[in-house]
Amino acid sequence: MRRAFHSIIPPNNFQVELIDNEHFLTIKLDEYVFARMVHDDKIQALQYVLNAKKALEMEGAIVLVTREAIK
Repeated sequence: MRRAFHSIIPPNNFQVELIDNEHFLTIKLDEYVFARMVHDDKIQALQYVLNAKKALEMEGAIVLVTREAIK
């Protein structure tokens, strides 16, 4: 699973937090970084997240994608 996740290259200045819950994985986006992105960068970031989610699911993981709301 580690190899599958790290084989996907993230866009510039975009990182996600991968949290290992006992029965599933959570991909958490940084809401402040995402909010400051321009439209095209947001699309690339979301494509990265979807590809990472798909790669992890192909390895048998249950994956939840989340972000906190900006306050």
